[in-house]
Amino acid sequence: MKHKFIILALGLGFLASSCNDLDLVPLSEASTENWYSSEEELLMAANEFYKIGYWNKMNQGLLEQATDNFTYRNVNRCNLLDGTVNGDGGTENWYPVEQWQSNYKCITMANTFLEKSERAEKAGVSEKILNQYRGEAYFTRACKYAVLVSFFGDVVWLDKNIYIEEAFQKGRTPKEEIIPLIYQDFDKAISMLPVSYTGNSTQRFTKGAALAMKARFALYMGDWELAAESAKACMNLQAYQLHPDFSDLFLMNTKNSIESILVFPRSVQYNILYDATATKNELPRNAGGYGSYAPSWDLLASFLCTDGLPIDESPLFDPHNPFKNRDPRCTATIVEFGTRHCSFDFDPHPDALKVMNYKTGKMVTNQDTRANAQYTSFNALLWKKGIDDSWVDNKQKVESDYIEIRYAEVLLTYAEAMIELNKIDESVLEAINSVRARAYGVKSSETDKYPAVTARDQKSLRQTVRLERRVEFAKEGLRYMDLIRWKLATKALNTKNYGILYPADILRDKVTSKGLWFWPTTPQIDEDGIADFSAMEKEGLIQVLSQRKWDERQYLWPIPTSEIIINENMKQNPGY
Repeated sequence: MKHKFIILALGLGFLASSCNDLDLVPLSEASTENWYSSEEELLMAANEFYKIGYWNKMNQGLLEQATDNFTYRNVNRCNLLDGTVNGDGGTENWYPVEQWQSNYKCITMANTFLEKSERAEKAGVSEKILNQYRGEAYFTRACKYAVLVSFFGDVVWLDKNIYIEEAFQKGRTPKEEIIPLIYQDFDKAISMLPVSYTGNSTQRFTKGAALAMKARFALYMGDWELAAESAKACMNLQAYQLHPDFSDLFLMNTKNSIESILVFPRSVQYNILYDATATKNELPRNAGGYGSYAPSWDLLASFLCTDGLPIDESPLFDPHNPFKNRDPRCTATIVEFGTRHCSFDFDPHPDALKVMNYKTGKMVTNQDTRANAQYTSFNALLWKKGIDDSWVDNKQKVESDYIEIRYAEVLLTYAEAMIELNKIDESVLEAINSVRARAYGVKSSETDKYPAVTARDQKSLRQTVRLERRVEFAKEGLRYMDLIRWKLATKALNTKNYGILYPADILRDKVTSKGLWFWPTTPQIDEDGIADFSAMEKEGLIQVLSQRKWDERQYLWPIPTSEIIINENMKQNPGY
């Protein structure tokens, strides 16, 4: 029998099967030749969309590390950083290759499912069940092509499995032709998937997830009408709400929040955990971590003050106490100096040589100041978002939910799309203010308790919604694509990562002894929300940890070299 060939883990590097007269598939064994014939088999096949598409890829931090929200000591050891932030991304950088391969693997699985599921229909599986699982296949294909197009531009479009000979002749399909096909797949998923499930299926793909992800993709592509329409349709489902407590939303004990639209549970029992390397690097050294993955000074500078003004305009801002009078998301995202964190007081000041261990009730040597520990945070900051005592109590096995998309993003997508259309009305302000008010723990109508947005001019609101996205979604992996689509990567990713002076004696002599800790002066913020620390650098009061580098070619990622070698019709992106 003649076998079609399917794209597997090598992306478009195909595995071949020969033509022969023997049926090599015994009837007693499962394969694509005899599978997809019952409800149970459909379920097992559909579960692979989750396992391959999401369970194995639950690390939003990799994209965050490639932005101006992140710093890692004074070197860049993450391969993603090597390929993007430092500007030397070659065609065999591991992360682009992994994205290419894994997304095409999922696309192949979806194509196979859609081709073969008619067997279940003939076997009498109900239309309701068939629609649900076919909807999951369309959703998977749409999401994975959305990622490929966003990163690579023109890619190979395959909506069915093909023969090996044809595969080697396939070139890249123009992005403009693929985008409408992705929308069509989202629409099919929207029409087939239910709004919600019951029992053990509560976290499967839903109509709301398809609408939300379609809205995200449309926003990325600049299709404002479609982005606003899809986001509004998701809002109109009335299936989601903002979680009442921003800080609590990301903690390990918060499961399947009403805000989570597409969420995947982690589990110690099934060894599905938050990335172990990130866990170790994000935990403070006092609590057994490395304290090395840190939010950047750029991010700390971006949070508004409680009067709604940026730090260089607000009379409330104190550079020596940078957490005071700030948007509450600041201290929910970054650990405030002098507060309890993971059972210890966190204080990176060079004179804070001992801190309280709340588990023992005793003062201990402070490993989170560089006066005692050379390799703790080089900029004196640590991540707070999603991190609490449970990380330590659970022996660094972190099973917090992986949230792919949440309702706050839908609200801000709607607002941004409407702003770009210049269709600014009360619904736009309400979408932004709902997200901002939640951070303050109040209702959007309580405008005396938070800095509500009232401006209606397009330029001002564009700046507002972009800033709101940055502070709301910090550490969630969205900043990278925001910089790409706003064409701000050239500015934001050609900046410097700054930190405190070292050794501690120099820091004491130049900064702390003169009462200049933490920031000697206030950094300036430009119209794009980018902070300027150069005045402090020129005075020798801070140090440059690393230099970010960005090349214009990086707005598109390189096609893996392995694909170019085996297929003469596969052309590389410009500059690689």
